[in-house]
Amino acid sequence: MILTHWPYARHGMFAALLRPLPLLLCLFLWGGAATVSAPAAGLTPGWQIRLSALLPVAGQVATLLEKRPSLSTVDLQLQVERVGGSVAALQAVLISAARGVLAPYDARLGISEKDYRQYLVFQEVLASTGKTIRLPVSRSGDRVYFGDAPGLNGILNGISINLKTGELRGPEGYGAMPTSVVPSSAEDRVLDVRSGFQWKVIGSDATSGNGVRGTLNLLQLSSGQIVLNYSRTSMIHRKMNTGEIIVSYTR
Repeated sequence: MILTHWPYARHGMFAALLRPLPLLLCLFLWGGAATVSAPAAGLTPGWQIRLSALLPVAGQVATLLEKRPSLSTVDLQLQVERVGGSVAALQAVLISAARGVLAPYDARLGISEKDYRQYLVFQEVLASTGKTIRLPVSRSGDRVYFGDAPGLNGILNGISINLKTGELRGPEGYGAMPTSVVPSSAEDRVLDVRSGFQWKVIGSDATSGNGVRGTLNLLQLSSGQIVLNYSRTSMIHRKMNTGEIIVSYTR
């Protein structure tokens, strides 16, 4: 089942094709020799309570999600309705799009073929893989710690989040403070987000060979569902690893 369009672009993967020395230099240029977390900004009172409520608990059952291509029809529908095009022709296009098929142009739509191809475009959506997993999460003091489990590919392993300050720390040795995710009210919004947090962690050290560039999103949708996504390029002791994990759960 397709859940929603996904708004966060994946970091470029070209760096993984380079040799170790250029990789290290690339990471070094991302963030300098050290990255110091700045105080959390723009967070409203009570954010610590919301953060704690969104983070998974020990043994949390979650569904693994994946990105899939899909045809976006929002702009097309609006344009055809605006010009008074054929409802039957539009319906035929929508049925084909639901199957991931681009229907042939139909002049009854009331728009040009050029506009038709412009308004009907492929984009990524989030879809359930049908697989569930128990998230390896533990809490000690003011911190939540993530471990690893089959299906997570080590991407969350070693991450911790401080429930008081909001700071995220990763196994590479760098941290980041959260910012609030602002929901959009646009008709073509890609996620129906009610609230959430985002961390952007960047840092590198040419001496140790450690570095990271990643983004973690913790989002609560209007349905009550929570989506946790972490996309990162990581290097520990000059060993590069790039990956992304997306899970959803309810609390």
